[in-house]
Amino acid sequence: MVNRLSDSTSPYLLQHADNPVDWWEWSEAAFDEARRRDVPIFLSIGYSACHWCHVMAHESFEDQAIADYLNANFVSIKVDREERPDIDSVYMGVTVAMTGHGGWPMTVILDHEAHPFYAGTYFPPTPRHGLPSFPQLLSAV
Repeated sequence: MVNRLSDSTSPYLLQHADNPVDWWEWSEAAFDEARRRDVPIFLSIGYSACHWCHVMAHESFEDQAIADYLNANFVSIKVDREERPDIDSVYMGVTVAMTGHGGWPMTVILDHEAHPFYAGTYFPPTPRHGLPSFPQLLSAV
């Protein structure tokens, strides 16, 4: 697996450079890869000081089984909201419109033309507090 985040200038993206998830930065190449593979985009937006971003990273993005599922079924894009407020603003609006609330980490599932069809924030590794588990969410998509 190519470590596409290792050359990033973003401290937040660098925190994810060693995840087993095959992360891409937001780029046309990532969308081209999703089109080529005919898979959706898993978009995760966060920032370095975000507590729940770190929790979800530890619980899910460092988990090999979850990473394997993401890698096989999605092109995963990681965005630092502090470096790309334009992307954050668009998808925060989408998340609030779809769910009635927003926050980080922001989780958005897009088609390969960047059209969102699912949005949320933090998802736990097991179902709790009325939320599906992150693996349940991924398999339902």
